[in-house]
Amino acid sequence: MATRTAVTSRTAVTARAVLTLCAAWSVLAGAALVEAAPAGAARAPGVIAPGVGYTEFDVPTARGTAHAHVLGVDLRDRRVRVGLLYPGAVAARAPLSALADAQGAVAGVNGDTFNITETQHPGVEATGAAVGPAVAHGRPLKSAVPEGQRFGPALPPGTTTKDVLGVGVDGRARLDSLALDGSVRTSAGSLPLGGLNQYALPVGSVGAFTADWGAASRVRATCGTDTDRAAPCSTDTYEVTVVRGRVVSAAGVPGSGAIAPGTTVLVGREAGARWLRKLSPGDRVGVRHRLVASRSRVPYRFAVGGYPVLAGGLPLPGLDDRASAVRTAAGIADHGRRLLLFALDGSPEFRGGLTIAEVARALLALGAEDAFSLDGGGSTTLAVRDPDTHTVRVRNHPSVDPERPVPNGIGVFSRT
Repeated sequence: MATRTAVTSRTAVTARAVLTLCAAWSVLAGAALVEAAPAGAARAPGVIAPGVGYTEFDVPTARGTAHAHVLGVDLRDRRVRVGLLYPGAVAARAPLSALADAQGAVAGVNGDTFNITETQHPGVEATGAAVGPAVAHGRPLKSAVPEGQRFGPALPPGTTTKDVLGVGVDGRARLDSLALDGSVRTSAGSLPLGGLNQYALPVGSVGAFTADWGAASRVRATCGTDTDRAAPCSTDTYEVTVVRGRVVSAAGVPGSGAIAPGTTVLVGREAGARWLRKLSPGDRVGVRHRLVASRSRVPYRFAVGGYPVLAGGLPLPGLDDRASAVRTAAGIADHGRRLLLFALDGSPEFRGGLTIAEVARALLALGAEDAFSLDGGGSTTLAVRDPDTHTVRVRNHPSVDPERPVPNGIGVFSRT
């Protein structure tokens, strides 16, 4: 059974930290249940909207003090929901505060790691697309890249790029894994679909790109291998454009530009490219795709990629307890009825950082049963809409200035 008391060691969260975290959870738990104050009335401390609380506190460690910002979200409140913040396209980025403002969120944190640079592939532009699966408004936007193509630190043992934090149509938050299930069908047969709107396709596969992808070049999808992100781009590629179930054009090199609604661009590499070369304009092509959950039978209304660090009240085995860094994470409490969104300060005067194992312990002390790591470092951002001025501002102190554009985030929405 997991303990929620501190362990005296170099790597443990100290007793003082646990008491601080428990006090912070008390503020969040109370604030999230406070009703909206009438216009002009004083609001309860920590309440930013009905069902949404906010607090900040220090987390002392053996290496120094980190400063954390936490949003408490009461998913039992019917006025509250969470959703994916994104700039309208998978292969695009925008500052989190701008995404929250544009979509009417009362708060949010940054989401998944992403294709941020392409120094290994001269002439190839980074797409800005996220690593893992993404679901918005119940609709799958993308699937996960191969694990060797992931940007960011190595994944902990037992986790994959398919891991997600999601909220189902039942309003409960869960940790899960979403795998692509799809196919391309022609009169000559069918082929499993290797990717959906993702910046890296498995070697030898065919991937589908839709209007959700955006206007970024699709060349990056054919670079690297399943185990080596820096491997050269494939020289054996092919692209076919399908409109309303028929091939309308083809090209030997993946293209770029916006994809019209109702259009699917199929990109193949190696064996996948050779399979696509058999098609001609006018041929009928059927493309099917969906994301399949490994644990829940409840459809997801929202999902974002990352990796689990806490499951069933226990930290995952093998979590790194040496590398301290700026972190963003999310915790799930009360059997999926509460969500905790956690972000550290990153600017030099505040930067203490936490190891990923310390993040798991911190969220456990806050009452989380499950927890999920999101993108950190310069991406770590927590933004809140001021209930009086209605403007969105960043509450933590990011390690980069100006605010780093990100591909997605977790948005908190509250009807007043």
